[in-house]
Amino acid sequence: MNASINASIIAAVLAAPLIILQPVWAHTDESLDAMPSPHGGQVRAAGPYHLELIAKDGELALHVTDHAGQEIKTDGGEGKANIQQAKAGSKITVKLEPSQQNMFTGSGEFRINPETVIVVFVKLPEQEAYGARFTPLKPRSVGAGKKSAEGHDHDLQHQHH
Repeated sequence: MNASINASIIAAVLAAPLIILQPVWAHTDESLDAMPSPHGGQVRAAGPYHLELIAKDGELALHVTDHAGQEIKTDGGEGKANIQQAKAGSKITVKLEPSQQNMFTGSGEFRINPETVIVVFVKLPEQEAYGARFTPLKPRSVGAGKKSAEGHDHDLQHQHH
């Protein structure tokens, strides 16, 4: 019986850092929106990637990095973006082509407004396909502090060690 108790204690001790660090690894849309983005776009987590979408009327640029901010090469990859206009009820699909080191780009006949939703799908060679939902003109709270349980502010940081 002591062996099973010891095994349980060891398992709990080994699991404790995972439970404690879980919020650091969480990538909610809200936490990503509260952080500055490298290129001024909107960032979303998609599997092992961070996708940063810069959307302008008629043009899309999607930067691909890992969760630590390291560029992921997009050569040989493919992607598409479904641009949805809620009020108009229309959907436009734009093909995304690899561009530069870690980007996909695409263009089409569309306008970005506050109701625009863009759903992006990317597939890199020998990897699973991943998708993310963007609302490019959604107001952001960049640099906003996060209150701790003690009631004081902590800067939002996004670092993986």
